Amino acid sequence: MSAIKYLSGLKSYLAREECGNESSVFRLHYQLTVVLLIGASILLTAAEFFGNPIDCITGLGAKHVINTYCWIHSTFTIQDYYLRERGSQVAQPGVGAPTGYEEEEIEEKWRFHNYYQWVVFFLFFQAILCYMPKFVWNNAEGGLMKTIAVGLNPGLFREDEVSSRKKVIIDYIVKHIRMHNGYVFKYWFCELLCFINIVGQLFLIDRFLGGEFLTYGPRVVEYTEMDQEERVDPMIYVFPRMTKCHFHKFGPSGTLERHDAFCLLPLNILNEKVFIIIWFWFVILACLLGALILYRVALFTLPGLRPRAMHKHNKSVSLETVQAITNKTSIGDWWILYVLSTNIDPLIYRDIMTTLAKEIETANSNNPYNSAGLYSSSSV
Repeated sequence: MSAIKYLSGLKSYLAREECGNESSVFRLHYQLTVVLLIGASILLTAAEFFGNPIDCITGLGAKHVINTYCWIHSTFTIQDYYLRERGSQVAQPGVGAPTGYEEEEIEEKWRFHNYYQWVVFFLFFQAILCYMPKFVWNNAEGGLMKTIAVGLNPGLFREDEVSSRKKVIIDYIVKHIRMHNGYVFKYWFCELLCFINIVGQLFLIDRFLGGEFLTYGPRVVEYTEMDQEERVDPMIYVFPRMTKCHFHKFGPSGTLERHDAFCLLPLNILNEKVFIIIWFWFVILACLLGALILYRVALFTLPGLRPRAMHKHNKSVSLETVQAITNKTSIGDWWILYVLSTNIDPLIYRDIMTTLAKEIETANSNNPYNSAGLYSSSSV
């Protein structure tokens, strides 16, 4: 039951942070994806569920030795034998007697399988890669949003404390106007890292599985729509359940003997499900991240989109107020205020934005260089 205990411990990782400073898609990348990969890695080590990772049948004794040898040195299937009729021509898809071929000819058709030794480590390595953008962002962000938003929950703090915190935030934004572009660009760079990571991992898994992963999902879908007589299960082709292994030893007189072992790989029943889930999830996540990056590009190049996005996110603040602020601030300031709206009470946020709009307008009117000064309109 140790695997269940570890899996249940992953639930706490899915909890939303007290002060969020990233998008939902970004959290899907470093939270849900990491839990999926680590959970699959834990399941694959759970011998109490699936038994031994390999179990070989041979005429020899010392079964444990044969199992260990075939696990270490890899097993194989024969490519052409996946299309032959099971029960008459082959024992299992990809496994049968080498009939119709010369010895050298049949060996050229062997398809070796040794990835199963590394799947657990590979999944864990993928989880680390998926967490790296979050690690980079945590170090770049430095807890700024948590520092700004703390104390603005009226249910946890007294009214005078909340009022004091509101004034601190307004003074901070006015004092540091146009100084937050680095903040937003660092975060958007981390979102770009997420997209690069997911696309790169699709090709990495394809390399790990011998060039079979990129088309794995479409082939599985196509398989379900084919006639029973014509279809070959791509999951069995990529993750065979039965394979062969050749074991060599010396006989009583010193003659070299070769023994065929018929090996069961029970973990491949789970591997095929894990990787089909990963294929679809990674493709969906890559599409979401790609759309998110296009949205970020639109926010950068189309300043008029920013106030509408903020107003749609928090309708307690009027569009006119949001426009008054975004027209006099940079994209970094806009992002700080946008993220702040997700971490504090909507009514408190409305008060902050209303007061901030007046403060900026007052500062702008008092600035003799307002045509090109600190609070002038800018596309960035």
